[in-house]
Amino acid sequence: SAWTYAAAGLCTALLWQQLSFFAHDLGHNELTGRRDIDLVLGICVADVLGGLSVGWWKKNHNTHHIVTNDIDNDPDIQHMPFFAVSTRFFESRFSTYYGRIMQFDAAARLFVSLQDKLYYLVMCFARFNLYVLSWTYLLRSDFAPYRALEIVCVGVFLAWFSYLVSYIPTWPLRVLYVLTANAASAILHIQITLSHFAMSTESPDPEHECFCARQVRTTMDVICPRWFDWFHGGLQFQIEHHLFPRLPRHKLVRVQPMVKDLCRRHGMEFKEFSFIDGNVYTIRWLGHVASRVKTYNCRERLHDQAVASI
Repeated sequence: SAWTYAAAGLCTALLWQQLSFFAHDLGHNELTGRRDIDLVLGICVADVLGGLSVGWWKKNHNTHHIVTNDIDNDPDIQHMPFFAVSTRFFESRFSTYYGRIMQFDAAARLFVSLQDKLYYLVMCFARFNLYVLSWTYLLRSDFAPYRALEIVCVGVFLAWFSYLVSYIPTWPLRVLYVLTANAASAILHIQITLSHFAMSTESPDPEHECFCARQVRTTMDVICPRWFDWFHGGLQFQIEHHLFPRLPRHKLVRVQPMVKDLCRRHGMEFKEFSFIDGNVYTIRWLGHVASRVKTYNCRERLHDQAVASI
């Protein structure tokens, strides 16, 4: 029945979520501590089983860790025209990562004005975007040291996944399974964006702010019971992970009290929410930015009228 294949799609999404956490550990060299070995293992996990390029992820993710929540430099918050986590995106900023201007055009104004309402819907399509970004990296990037291996491994994914889907008896059920598996992967993208979307994007002292202060300012933790740690894959300790990116996830809980104490002693705000409260906090912030689009549009119209009257 359709419910059977929808349930299978949900199980596949859960598998991809857990594999992504494992690939994340490998990408940070947390397993063997040897870069080449962990990278090849990551390719076997992410490329072969998930169809996503680890090479693309490392390039993107390493940049994110260095310049967390920087409007012009962090690709993890550069999602125009669908999301703007700051009104500074209204200025059509230049992305140093993508090498292009992030235009705040008519489409961006429409989507951003509705971003708090469309957030979960857009997340349902996020995995499809990762497929596109992975192939763009593998085919066009100037630096892809494992390009041939990754193309072969992603090809293996396409082969086994297509073979699996071919056993589903009808095309409507095949489409249902594939869409469910990819759309339900939204939970992973919600977990990822939750850590940063509603956090600060402007430093109070760009010239002198230290690495530690920047990571605490731009990141939030998620409170969850220990028995549920598996569901968050270490992302619930996002502040600790950003401070110690090569520390294995099972040790992050040990350093959290130390980090909280450090924040107390130096007057840094340590933000942590339950998963539900974190979602509410993020949606409210997206709604706040969305509400500013109307003001921006009014100013643009007044400016155009003033220019026309000259």
